[in-house]
Amino acid sequence: MTIEFIDIGSNLTHESFSADRDAVLARALHAGVVHEIVTGADLASSRAAAALARAHPGRLSSTAGVHPHHASGFEAAGREQFRELLGKPEVVAVGECGLDYFRDFSPRAAQRAAFIAQLEMAVEARKPVFLHQRDAHQDFVAILRDYTGRLAGGVAHCFTGGLPELEAYVALGLSFGVTGWICDERRGGALREAAQRIPAERLMLETDAPYLLPRDMAPRPKSRRNEPAYLPHIARAVAALRGETLERLSRTTTENARRFFGL
Repeated sequence: MTIEFIDIGSNLTHESFSADRDAVLARALHAGVVHEIVTGADLASSRAAAALARAHPGRLSSTAGVHPHHASGFEAAGREQFRELLGKPEVVAVGECGLDYFRDFSPRAAQRAAFIAQLEMAVEARKPVFLHQRDAHQDFVAILRDYTGRLAGGVAHCFTGGLPELEAYVALGLSFGVTGWICDERRGGALREAAQRIPAERLMLETDAPYLLPRDMAPRPKSRRNEPAYLPHIARAVAALRGETLERLSRTTTENARRFFGL
């Protein structure tokens, strides 16, 4: 049986991939990663992600949105440009959007306003949302609750929470993207407990490359750069925690990603 994976969150437009992006894509395919969703974080990176996906049909798709770090730059004038991007077939989700009260790089009121605006665009475009939340659980849940039954779906990107967050997100109908955070013995304890209880039909995998290189990789790349080819390493960790075979986990998460993003 061929084991295939989909990386639902890779930042392939990041400058660290500029010199060897084609080689990174080739290594991912060799590792069984047959499709990747390239993340957009502002208008410029969303356009770049869409262009990259357009250049690799069948291998890449993209998201378009404004990360909460950049929420101050989300203005009404930019909404039409995002709407245009969301009309492209290669753009399969709205985001990365949400709230980040840990860094507070944008004022919290601006974060909430940009998040709500993007949820409205997702409803209009009938595309799911690719969600970010850090240290903002209560406001995040309260805003999403107002969109229950209206969204085409939502995935908690780079989910790192424990059981309370898991239960709240399941109640909201969200799916879950699990990264190499699960391989971090220092910080991943709550996630390792929660990951065992994620409903099978809501589970997907991602690297968030070039960030979040799995801490337990051996040998670790000298560059410390994460890349989509390392997704099977994350999958093995998740499968072991859930008491599943790698084959079963790959089949389930790949089917979930295809269904969720309409691939």
